[in-house]
Amino acid sequence: MNEIKVSGCIVTYNAKGKVDATIESLLEKTKGVDFTLYVVDNASSDGTAEHIKEKFPSVIVIESGRNAGFGAGHNMVIPFLKSDYHVVINPDILIKEDVITELALYAQGDEKIGLLSPQIRFEDGRLQMLAKRNPTVRYLGNHWFHKGDEPNKLMTEYCMLDMPENEVFEITNATGCFMFFRTSVFVELGGFDERFFMYLEDCDIARRVSKKCKALFYPMATVYHLWERESKRNKRLLFIHIMSIIKYFLKWGIRF
Repeated sequence: MNEIKVSGCIVTYNAKGKVDATIESLLEKTKGVDFTLYVVDNASSDGTAEHIKEKFPSVIVIESGRNAGFGAGHNMVIPFLKSDYHVVINPDILIKEDVITELALYAQGDEKIGLLSPQIRFEDGRLQMLAKRNPTVRYLGNHWFHKGDEPNKLMTEYCMLDMPENEVFEITNATGCFMFFRTSVFVELGGFDERFFMYLEDCDIARRVSKKCKALFYPMATVYHLWERESKRNKRLLFIHIMSIIKYFLKWGIRF
């Protein structure tokens, strides 16, 4: 059997030193597949691209020349992809075991799988309540303003927390912090919709995948996300987030 080829991509912007732990964990733990890692740097002014080239010579660095945003940055690798599977990875992700090989082997068993979303946890092990159903006005409003660690009824619905904890099931929404695609599906879809500069491009592409093949939640693989929810504190990012919500509902229709 030929070795499975997997590509991964991280988009960076002024992340010098901050992305090192992510790259180190990916290169150290990913051993069971032929893994190629790309970093697309969105015109960082802090020397991120140069730092990665020097510290991680096996990583392929693409300099976009502009701050293209999350989706457009990830789309820049499409012309170079020759892999069986492709992973979209945030620069604040850590893996503690070879989850990429585990996901690849599972996807190998069903050619109808287009997207796998693993379990996402904080570094301390707490579960991150990230959506698995399509956004609605009620879901997004509740998700935005809900306080505390205990999910309420709407959050339980949105994040499908009522589903069996250790079973694979179909989803229509997945978080962009770690998305495992069949490369042919990612390429056929044209990657992310670049009308979304940042935020909800993950909801959009997961929904598009689910319309053509299987998008699955796979809880047996776990990745760790150092999630800071920056858009709740940064006015510019808050504006971008709101605009992305508007664009999403204009594209897919408003549901309450």
